[in-house]
Amino acid sequence: MQCPFKNKPRWTRRKDARPQELLAAALALFVERGYAATRLDDVAARAGVSKGTLYLYFASKEDLFRAVVRENLVPVLDEAEQIIDGYAGDSASLLREFILGWWQRIGDTPLSGLTKLMMAESGNFPEVAKFYHDEIISRSDALIVRMLERGMARGEFRQVDAAQARLVIVSPILMLTLWQHSFDLCRPEPISVSHYLETVIDLMMHGLLPSPPPSPTPSPTPTE
Repeated sequence: MQCPFKNKPRWTRRKDARPQELLAAALALFVERGYAATRLDDVAARAGVSKGTLYLYFASKEDLFRAVVRENLVPVLDEAEQIIDGYAGDSASLLREFILGWWQRIGDTPLSGLTKLMMAESGNFPEVAKFYHDEIISRSDALIVRMLERGMARGEFRQVDAAQARLVIVSPILMLTLWQHSFDLCRPEPISVSHYLETVIDLMMHGLLPSPPPSPTPSPTPTE
């Protein structure tokens, strides 16, 4: 009697699972090693497939990196755009939710390592940097400008240069991201992310100057 398992593999991998496994492996290696030091051989090995299998789905390392970004970051931007489109509350609350939501979905996950990667290696890989700027940075910037313009149009924010204010808003968040992947590793006490973000938001909304004292209520004019 012929064995029914003869000439069959001991296990098979679901074909539709391979791209996701490759993307997960690539994200981990890009974050751990950076763009230049990540090799396709290592990505394939981390995913448990041959390099030839990897090439069935991705033609190059740049193609793989683009897929990692589109798979992980673009959906977050899509969701943020939908939230802004349908938000019914005030603009200060919207901006606060945007910042805290960004940290929850990206900053406090391995995806934040892509930010460090791009800032460290974009000069050596201009085509990759341009792709990241066009698909991620420009869309993120546009979202912040939209929220600022919304607040100004509704009288909830004072009139400011939205393009410049956007840079001021983004900068402390980027600093926290980079700090988390560098100096935070050797600090005796890590930065309290929640306190840091609340302080950033408070300064954005109120600045450093004290609130002006309330105007005195004029005394009623005596009648003769």
